[in-house]
Amino acid sequence: MEYIISLVLVLLSGLFSGLTLGLLSLDTQSLARRARHGDENAKTIYPVRQNGNLLLTTLLLGNVAVNTTLSIFLGTIASGLIAGIIATALIVVFGEIIPQAVISRYALWFGAKTIWFTKLAIVLCFPIAWPISKVLDYFLGSELPTTYSKSELMDIISEHENSEHSDIDADEERILHGALQFSHVRVREVMTPAKDVVSADENQKLTDDFFEKITDSGYSRIPVYSGNESNIIGILYVKELLVEDDDISLRQTEDAVDKKFLRVRGNDMLDRVLARMLKNRQHLAIVQNSQKQFIGVVSMEDIIEEIIQQEIEDEDDGDE
Repeated sequence: MEYIISLVLVLLSGLFSGLTLGLLSLDTQSLARRARHGDENAKTIYPVRQNGNLLLTTLLLGNVAVNTTLSIFLGTIASGLIAGIIATALIVVFGEIIPQAVISRYALWFGAKTIWFTKLAIVLCFPIAWPISKVLDYFLGSELPTTYSKSELMDIISEHENSEHSDIDADEERILHGALQFSHVRVREVMTPAKDVVSADENQKLTDDFFEKITDSGYSRIPVYSGNESNIIGILYVKELLVEDDDISLRQTEDAVDKKFLRVRGNDMLDRVLARMLKNRQHLAIVQNSQKQFIGVVSMEDIIEEIIQQEIEDEDDGDE
């Protein structure tokens, strides 16, 4: 009978010790996310884990009570020194090391399967544990949320992509990295410089040579200037030329040239420019410097390429 009682006390010690490490290692935010996505184990544990100080106090009280009882009980069936050695060995090996190593690895599964035991312990220890937990809540406050920097998130994504247990692939990793980085990229880093921009004079006639020129360029939107190429006055929508009369100038067209175009600075961040493009329904923006001089153009395609970390090629792009 003494051995059975000792075995039960050791098992209880291991259970309290393992649950203390296992349950408290589960982040409440992670549990909430898992629960929202249908994880039944997370749904079971979250309501108990949410009150972290009460849970901690309960498990520690139970662990101390069981270990103390085990030492006292062994002292009644063996001499003081032998009882101390046996109790220490049993508590360290079977009450601490093994259960903590096992339960911490399978904390979610094991915590859900033994949630009835944890709830029972909370009820039994409540008169003592609740006041202590309230004192901890008052002085320490609620648990701090776990947050990650962008660099840490990128490392986490890469680790998931490299893991055989994750369904994140290389393309998703590349795109997620780009999405986390593009808000730190400035327009001048991705824009097409003014010297490389295909543009048209407002007095340009709609001739066959002009149509051939813009067709060869492959662009659907072209800046229109007046007088000199730095004086941008509008954006030409190439497809609108299909319904215009022949041999008229660009400034004589009805809808082909949009004079309400978007202007951005070379130092602007891409995320803000993308937001403005979406709000104004503009796919092309004229880039100016601090003196409001034309220095290039940036398109929504340029920004998307920065996000997906890959060049978008269509049928008009030549092989490099």
